[in-house]
Amino acid sequence: MPALAVDAATPVAHAFAAASCDAAAAAARFPAPLMPLPAAAAADNKPEWSADLSAALYNVDGWGAPYFFVNADGDVAVRPHGAATLPGQEIDLAKVVDKAAGPRAGGGLGLPLPLLVRFPDVLRHRVETLNAAFDYAVRSTGYGAHYQGVYPVKCNQDRYVVEDIVEFGEPFRFGLEAGSKPELLLAMSCLAARGNPDALLVCNGYKDDAYVSLALMARTMGLNTVVVLEQEEELDIVIDASRRLGVRPVVGMRAKLRTKHAGHFGSTSGEKGKFGLNAAQILSVVTKLKAVGMLDCLQLLHFHIGSQIPTTALLSDGVGEAAQIYCELARLGAGMRVIDVGGGLGIDYDGTHSAQTDMSVAYSLEEYAVAVVAAVGRVCDRKGVQHPIVCSESGRALVSHHSVLVFEAFSATAPGQLDAATAYLLDELTDDCRADYRNVMAAAVRGDYDTCGLYADQLKRRSAEQFKEGILGLEHLAAVDAFCEIVARGMGAPEPPRTYHINLSVFTSLPDMWAIGQQFPIIPIQRLQERPAVDGVLSDLTCDSDGKVCEFIGGRHSLPLHELPTHATHGYYLGMFLGGAYQEALGGLHNLFGGPSVVRVTQSDGPHCFAVTRAAAGPSCADVLRAMQHEPEVMFEVLKQRTDDATAASIARVFGAMPYLVFDPEAAVMSSGESSGMSSDSEGSAAGAAEEDDEDWEFMRGLTV
Repeated sequence: MPALAVDAATPVAHAFAAASCDAAAAAARFPAPLMPLPAAAAADNKPEWSADLSAALYNVDGWGAPYFFVNADGDVAVRPHGAATLPGQEIDLAKVVDKAAGPRAGGGLGLPLPLLVRFPDVLRHRVETLNAAFDYAVRSTGYGAHYQGVYPVKCNQDRYVVEDIVEFGEPFRFGLEAGSKPELLLAMSCLAARGNPDALLVCNGYKDDAYVSLALMARTMGLNTVVVLEQEEELDIVIDASRRLGVRPVVGMRAKLRTKHAGHFGSTSGEKGKFGLNAAQILSVVTKLKAVGMLDCLQLLHFHIGSQIPTTALLSDGVGEAAQIYCELARLGAGMRVIDVGGGLGIDYDGTHSAQTDMSVAYSLEEYAVAVVAAVGRVCDRKGVQHPIVCSESGRALVSHHSVLVFEAFSATAPGQLDAATAYLLDELTDDCRADYRNVMAAAVRGDYDTCGLYADQLKRRSAEQFKEGILGLEHLAAVDAFCEIVARGMGAPEPPRTYHINLSVFTSLPDMWAIGQQFPIIPIQRLQERPAVDGVLSDLTCDSDGKVCEFIGGRHSLPLHELPTHATHGYYLGMFLGGAYQEALGGLHNLFGGPSVVRVTQSDGPHCFAVTRAAAGPSCADVLRAMQHEPEVMFEVLKQRTDDATAASIARVFGAMPYLVFDPEAAVMSSGESSGMSSDSEGSAAGAAEEDDEDWEFMRGLTV
């Protein structure tokens, strides 16, 4: 027990007064050390806030350059052409959200949130910048061959993303990489329709006869297909399929290097990596190919050090080792032409430009390209081997920047409040609890904050125990909690982060955050000219305690946020950036929350500098139910038999809407489909209401059929 205990019977001035609740009266009765600084006075002591200060606070220039910045209005804006973007071409992200989510009657598209905003202009710039970096590396080092990259479609298999990359990469002979049969099918179709004839189609992943046969069929269609061996046993499948189909293959192999980098993303590299052939297996493949007269078919060497390679020193080491293997294969008589350095070109998620964590890399795109080209050239020159075509599979670096996920914070927990009426519940506590309470007050008057904190903790523990025993009521427990929170704040203890509830599923839209602790930049997309005075964490809609975001870039355990708008329960928008790779394909259907609505936005010469070229609502409740083998039509038929027509119409609307929360009572109902498909915002008119009912009944009739 702390010293200087005060007996429960000793009179101590009450901290609260029933007769007067104004600030002056509270100050007179509550010990000065525990009084928080009034909001107005606190504001007077702080410098004026600005959009530039918000940009620095969130390190937007660190992770966002050259695409994202905070404009003079305090909104996040996009430079779709990177540093070459002209002032009149910048796109205000908040205006994009207004257009996409605004009511159709007001010129919006009526799309429900969450919303994924794609910027194909950014994607074009990434493709062009990657190829320009390698072109510079080739010219500056005197390299004797060229660069010819591929996009690994596993990073984002969205149709329009893949088609854009092939179209934008056509002048550079840019190709695709597939790791499964469906990925190979989409790659074949896309390259056949719009790709460069010389573009590579690299076939990675484990293979069976159907996969290999499909890859060989692609060669008969004029596609530049390479079958990469992940296992030694796959060679027999390739030889058999080649003979059966009468197609001579182009074969590559994946080498298992000794070079390895630490961290999560290095787990697939090194001698114990999941993929690739070791030295003995490589020699065995060469021997088998030579025996069947197909050694000239071996033309590509592939390897992968790991994603997010942290430094060019490690990169040069791994590329140098692989180049040695390449030269040895050439010496053994293989028809080597291409060295595929795999992925690994990293993204600076936290903007630190460092090699200390998996969230950043300590090099630029240009430095990466020079390191690769120089390492290959150096080894080949030493061995007297002709320089090979350099290929990379830089998917993360291509697509991460091109999309932004926008979601809404719809409520937040409030700090503890103790009004005069509730405060008198403290006088109804048991004697031992009242003694703790009075000891807290006495210690506060003395300025003995250590003792004050000890008694406050003891009061909280004792009250909880007595509540469990039925001695205290719920009102008493709440009063003690609020009192102890006020004491902690008065002693200068940092206020715990407030929880902001977001209209999103972490498992669906941010799966890497949950699964591997990946951190993406998350910031408000507007009001950045205002000081974000609240530290918050994010809690999603799912019924799962892991559905939260409480780790943020920069080592933060909370995110600076603004108070939510007081005039409504919605309208505070956050953006998750650099999430264009992997998140869409990896997302699940936990609690049957589906994906977001999607818009494609291009730079234009209009008044807002952008045009929405494609818009689609996210999966409806009916869609996600079908994904789990349910039959919404049958479900609706069963429910319809148990209710009246009006209720059935309401149920039909729920089937057709997205699973996420809707706060606007006039929000149009979105059915699944390519376009918005929403009813017009009726503004309360009878005609609009009738039209909405017609659409609801039309959907219901569709379910009945």
